[in-house]
Amino acid sequence: MNSVAQPAVGHSKATAIFVCILAALAGLMFGLDIGVISGAQQFIQKEFAVSDSTIGLIVSFMMIGAAVGALVAGWLSGHLGRKRSLILGAVLFVAGSILCGMAWNPEVLIVGRFILGVAIGLASFTAPLYLAEIAPEQIRGAMISLYQLMITIGILVAFLSDTAFSYSGNWRWMLGIIAIPGALFLLGVFFLPYSPRWLMMRGRRAEAEQVLLKLRGNPVEIDKELSDIEEQLKVPQRGVHMFFQNANFRRSVGLGVLLQVMQQLTGMNVVMYYAPRIFEGMGYNTESQLWFTAIVGLVNVLATFIAIAFVDRLGRKPILYAGFVVMTLGLGVVGTMMHLGIHTHAQQFFTVAMLLIFIVGFAMSAGPLIWTLCSEIQPLKGRDFGIGCSTLTNWVANAIVGWSFLPLLNGIGEARTFWLYAAFNAVFIVFTFWLVPETKGATLEEIERNLMAGKRLREIGR
Repeated sequence: MNSVAQPAVGHSKATAIFVCILAALAGLMFGLDIGVISGAQQFIQKEFAVSDSTIGLIVSFMMIGAAVGALVAGWLSGHLGRKRSLILGAVLFVAGSILCGMAWNPEVLIVGRFILGVAIGLASFTAPLYLAEIAPEQIRGAMISLYQLMITIGILVAFLSDTAFSYSGNWRWMLGIIAIPGALFLLGVFFLPYSPRWLMMRGRRAEAEQVLLKLRGNPVEIDKELSDIEEQLKVPQRGVHMFFQNANFRRSVGLGVLLQVMQQLTGMNVVMYYAPRIFEGMGYNTESQLWFTAIVGLVNVLATFIAIAFVDRLGRKPILYAGFVVMTLGLGVVGTMMHLGIHTHAQQFFTVAMLLIFIVGFAMSAGPLIWTLCSEIQPLKGRDFGIGCSTLTNWVANAIVGWSFLPLLNGIGEARTFWLYAAFNAVFIVFTFWLVPETKGATLEEIERNLMAGKRLREIGR
């Protein structure tokens, strides 16, 4: 009996991993969209003869669209299902990419960026949710982390693509070519199974059982998972009512919102959106700017593995402390070098090295860990609402940071702008100490009990 069952279970695990990797490719779309605008800006500005404020709008309207997408994603994923929501996101991604590549004026480009943003907002909510519901328990953490890794890989691929097209200056191909991986992802999504949890929500137990049979293979494990889902579904999501009625829930929602604001004010995304502009300020020519931008993307990918390797060994807070200290020093030194003046090749390389150290600090800490904490601190009954609030905040803060960076550079200068973001990171060390809980080794139920018992936020993981 065991000799027959084992291969089936092994095959099912392989199937589950393949499905998870395919779903995690939504993160690749996310990363492509973030990275692709970086190298295209200077060529767009030259062709359309637009101001820095218009470039800021072109960059930030993607985040505004993402905020809209995240706002409706919860409703869509509940009514259409996780799979259909990903299909819709992929269709919008392809359409937005093509429109950006064909844009005949800045206004059309802004509309295309907004459509891309809606697609990314849908994906950023739905893909991790789908992965959590599809992945076997023993590899769930790794599969959700894979989504974050795919984002960094997407950013790197976009930077490399921009570098290749920079020799011709063809920004339309830079923006339009990402429709190709978008179309391949759209094709792949059609082969994804429906989420068993969503099928159970719709009263389609037999279909849910068939999906789990392909993904798990073990009838005992399947029966237990179906029973667990049924028990979970007995707990109604009443986030809005709970928010107004329960002060402890308001504390967890507030912490989730604050964590996302902290992530955006580290300054990481301004580096991702405006890396060539930053390297221009260091004295590099166009070709060097884009090659160094590609190196930024590579460092971002590699440093993400540090978080994946150590988050469950060292804990969340020690890694956050280290990350904020590194980011404070990195940006502080970059600002100081820009203040003193960067005149020699040695000074240029040193400044680039400090910027890369900042990238490492973010990718190993605030990048992945903020999302982890936001999903851990919300109680079950209000989890959808709480995570929805923090995701929306992420995109709104992202848009504000993306729009304000060039006005800051032009208004207070490059050095003071980097010092400002360095100061934010220094303040976040204090916020981490006073407000952020250590959730390593604590179950979600323990965290919820401590929260609802009125414990201080930094103690709810104990």
